Amino acid sequence: MLLLYDFLWCFFIYGLLGWCTEVAFAAVKSGKFVNRGFLNGPICPVYGVGVGIVVFLLYDYRDRIVLLYVLSTILVTFIEWMTGYLMDKIFHHKWWDYSHVPLNIGGYVCLLFSLVWGVACVFIVKVIHPLIARIVGMIPITAGVVILCVLVGATCADICVTTLRVLKMNHHLDMMERVAEELKELSDKLGENIYENVMEQHERAEKLREKYTELAKTSTHLGSRFVKAFPKMQSRRHQDLLEEIRQNLKKGRR
Repeated sequence: MLLLYDFLWCFFIYGLLGWCTEVAFAAVKSGKFVNRGFLNGPICPVYGVGVGIVVFLLYDYRDRIVLLYVLSTILVTFIEWMTGYLMDKIFHHKWWDYSHVPLNIGGYVCLLFSLVWGVACVFIVKVIHPLIARIVGMIPITAGVVILCVLVGATCADICVTTLRVLKMNHHLDMMERVAEELKELSDKLGENIYENVMEQHERAEKLREKYTELAKTSTHLGSRFVKAFPKMQSRRHQDLLEEIRQNLKKGRR
């Protein structure tokens, strides 16, 4: 039970620090605040899980720097790859993409960032975690359990809300795809039967265009945070529509 208690503290602390790192990096790059987390709250679960596992499995190797570095690099690379792969398969979106970086695996991980994360893990295990462990140790167990329960509850709620939002966005993209296909079929029919039922087909086309525009607005609203947070996100099924959302957001900013 105490092991779970310590791991949850690691998860939330390093998840928060990871979120702060991502936000700071995005702010330097774009000059403005962008919530770089998948969730709405200030936490990046992949950092919490990754660093938490590294600390728990490799802390005993803290005095063997080379071995700690090699094992950390392998471990965080696997965790990042597995996270990216599963999120891609579950939500049909590629949330980050290293395809443009040499020596990448499926665009989910690349050698350069893996080497950097290895250095970061060594620094965390050697310098940061002992300080974190002392701070956590100062919190009374009862108070700590209460705080963790609140954080776990809030995070679970955030996961549910975010998941529903992504699924809703995907549903709207599916509907937009079907409407676009119907519009194409109508265009073909209008070309083939230019003198037959022109007004009827025209009215139907106008209704479909209005529906498509309405869906596009809703999808842009639903997907705006994810597009901003993951500028290189790719959709397995709706890449063209995802690009349309990006263009709509650019037009909105102008």
